[in-house]
Amino acid sequence: MTPKITDAAGGGFSDEERASMKARAAELKKEAGRGRGQKKATDELDVLEAIASMDAADRALAERVHAVVTTHAPALSPKLWYGQPAYARDGKVVCFFRSGAVDKERYSTFGFTPEAHLDDGGLWPTSFAVSALDDSAVETLAVLVASAVA
Repeated sequence: MTPKITDAAGGGFSDEERASMKARAAELKKEAGRGRGQKKATDELDVLEAIASMDAADRALAERVHAVVTTHAPALSPKLWYGQPAYARDGKVVCFFRSGAVDKERYSTFGFTPEAHLDDGGLWPTSFAVSALDDSAVETLAVLVASAVA
């Protein structure tokens, strides 16, 4: 019988990681049970509900990120990914927002998967710490998101 590891220090998953994996399993099960006709609308509703459930600071950031992504990359479809907002092309996540409060981190993050194809030389960013989104940060985010779908 395999021993149950209950903390990250012991080499297992933290409570947050386990919760995230359970959320992803529930998302996959929910996706499998949905019909094709309303999938996009219900996926976006799931994302908006997840954003609405965030604490006020993260909610404001996530709402702004959602607006930027849906405006500058309309080809991407909102969906949940590990319980948090993400944006996919052909079902594969391209970019995502992670709530700092949910992850018990001091800042939220916005990241890109390899599906974004942002490879540029030998070094390129895959995620950004997000603590505020001023006009300059929004412009940078818009350019990156547009590049990810180009």
